[in-house]
Amino acid sequence: MATAMHGHRAPKLFGRERPLHAALGGRRAADIILWRDKAVSASIVAGATAAWFLFEIAEYHFLTLVCYAAIIGMLIFFIWTNASAFLNLPVPRIPETLLSERTTRQVILTLHSRITRLVYKLYDIACGKDLKMFILTVLSLYIASAIASCCSSLTLLYLVVLGTMTLPALYEQYESEVDHLVARGVHDLRSHFAEMDSGVLRKIPRGTGAAVK
Repeated sequence: MATAMHGHRAPKLFGRERPLHAALGGRRAADIILWRDKAVSASIVAGATAAWFLFEIAEYHFLTLVCYAAIIGMLIFFIWTNASAFLNLPVPRIPETLLSERTTRQVILTLHSRITRLVYKLYDIACGKDLKMFILTVLSLYIASAIASCCSSLTLLYLVVLGTMTLPALYEQYESEVDHLVARGVHDLRSHFAEMDSGVLRKIPRGTGAAVK
């Protein structure tokens, strides 16, 4: 399939200039999302699928399942610890990274930073500086609410995890084709917005909004 539009190479998705792996951070998380570490990636998808099946299809209660898992884990540790002296097995230890204060702090700071950026971005859009972006955002939120009303929160979360673990890898495999189709779609959308802007949107007064520092 062609990757050019009007004689030029189609722009990258979201206007990025770096490779997809680098755009995703270029670290362990990017390797997992792009299936560079197939064992870990498959384990995440399998774990998410199992959790969704147990809670959504089998209708297990979360607390019941946690109690069963804790009982099984404690029995395994009890048997392993007492049998290690006879079978020359190492005593099981809790990984330090699981309870690392530094790792926990980094996760919290990362979430705080991303949520703050999202709030400021929505604030700028709500001020009405870019009316096209405001309409697109409202329409996107409405579509998201409609999708959420058709399924449970757990199913929606599972679909997000499944999409995160599959869509980037598929995009990396068919990058040129996807970029070409998106470029054509954006071009058509801009043409429609230009017609709408000249006929209707320019007549609507726009708010100035307060500057965010």
